[in-house]
Amino acid sequence: MHQLSAVEARVLGSLAEKSLTTPDYYPLSINALTNACNQTSSRDPVVTYSEQTVTQALESLREKKLAFLFQGADSRVARYGHRLVEAFGLSRPETAALLVLILRGPQTVGEVRTRTGRMCEFASLEEAEACLSGLAARTEDPLVLKLPRRSGMKEQRYAHLLSGPVGADTVGDPSAPLGAAPPADTLEERIRCLEDEASALRTEVATLSRELGELRKLLE
Repeated sequence: MHQLSAVEARVLGSLAEKSLTTPDYYPLSINALTNACNQTSSRDPVVTYSEQTVTQALESLREKKLAFLFQGADSRVARYGHRLVEAFGLSRPETAALLVLILRGPQTVGEVRTRTGRMCEFASLEEAEACLSGLAARTEDPLVLKLPRRSGMKEQRYAHLLSGPVGADTVGDPSAPLGAAPPADTLEERIRCLEDEASALRTEVATLSRELGELRKLLE
């Protein structure tokens, strides 16, 4: 399995997420993908990548057969797609769970279940946990790892392994940033997730409006 840099993981995760949440606008242009990577909601950490940084990561992902350039006859702007599902043989629930870990960092089962809502609905915590356990139990290429319970924390978290082994600072240091909200079964967490999704939708609408304006200029 290819080990991805943090930038490559964010770019791949953003491409795959948008293919599920906004399929009508996928594949993505560089501008749309850069905005997806730099969202201030549903992302941890928040980043400010340039289009050049995203383009370089895309070229590396293409070399690793994890991304492709879309050659559409009616497309005047270069667009890109992902091959995450094909590369790892993922089901939709597995894809959704893995993407939450890629884009938000280590998460509890409850957080994964709540935050996959726009991509895939898990009927129960048990179903979400079974999905994560399956990703962790892959014999040749485990994609996630169940982290040891941290001091003062009730629940264990899962982390993705696309960027290599999880560092000791993530696993065992109780003072390290968690990158996660309170337990997902609380009303406050559900409200926060809805606010995150509303903010993400506003960002996507703004991006699509800009791209539509650019397309109109080209057609004039």
